[in-house]
Amino acid sequence: MSDADEVTTDDLAAGQPMVEFDGVDKFFGSAHVLKDIDLAVEEQEVVVVVGPSGSGKSTLLRCVNRLEEIQDGEVRIGGEAITAPGVDVNRLRQKVGMVFQHFNLFPHKTALQNVTLAPVRVRGLSEAAARQRGEDLLGEVGLGDQLDSFPAELSGGQKQRVAIARALAMDPDVMLFDEVTSALDPELVGEVLGVMRGLAEEGMTMLVVTHEMGFAREVGDRVVLMSEGRIVEEGPPDEFFDHPETDRAKKFLQRVL
Repeated sequence: MSDADEVTTDDLAAGQPMVEFDGVDKFFGSAHVLKDIDLAVEEQEVVVVVGPSGSGKSTLLRCVNRLEEIQDGEVRIGGEAITAPGVDVNRLRQKVGMVFQHFNLFPHKTALQNVTLAPVRVRGLSEAAARQRGEDLLGEVGLGDQLDSFPAELSGGQKQRVAIARALAMDPDVMLFDEVTSALDPELVGEVLGVMRGLAEEGMTMLVVTHEMGFAREVGDRVVLMSEGRIVEEGPPDEFFDHPETDRAKKFLQRVL
């Protein structure tokens, strides 16, 4: 792919939210898992989605890059509908980095190879440019000394930091994080949250699903509570945690805090 073919933020509609859900419904068979979702994530905003298991949080995230298909409504990235007929999904997906709960690294490739694969194959970067970018990113997440290590040789926290570097290697406009610390031993959680905190401080637009309430309060610009497929409350962290408005939010916070 040539530079002229690459998508830039300027290609996206000016002044539009980076991610927008407009009346989104999602079904798994007869199960209605997302119900009339309206949500906007502005550029450089960190929106943290919380809620009980089974409330639709991860499904919401997976609809952003069409890992899940919706049945009604629209999902837009930078003002462009990713759910529109005929849209170039792969082009829009390049602007969305996603980090999963279970890393999803290639076990037969080193940390550096995991990070450089997509930039070379998808964006058409040269091997040399991708390697330099990969080394820089792994250094930034504290793994500059693990470039040639295979996933089996890394701790869970190190694997997750490789996964974050891999997503960042595509220079996304928005990063999605789906319960990225829930599979980690408690002592490893902090190193991953520290990387995410640094990204937020650098102005990365982020949509984060997490059970880490401390992270939600300290790093989030807005907290969204989901329950039974609906958004039941949202607001700035201080208001959400200290002055919840709905009974559902009050019960949730009593249970998790």
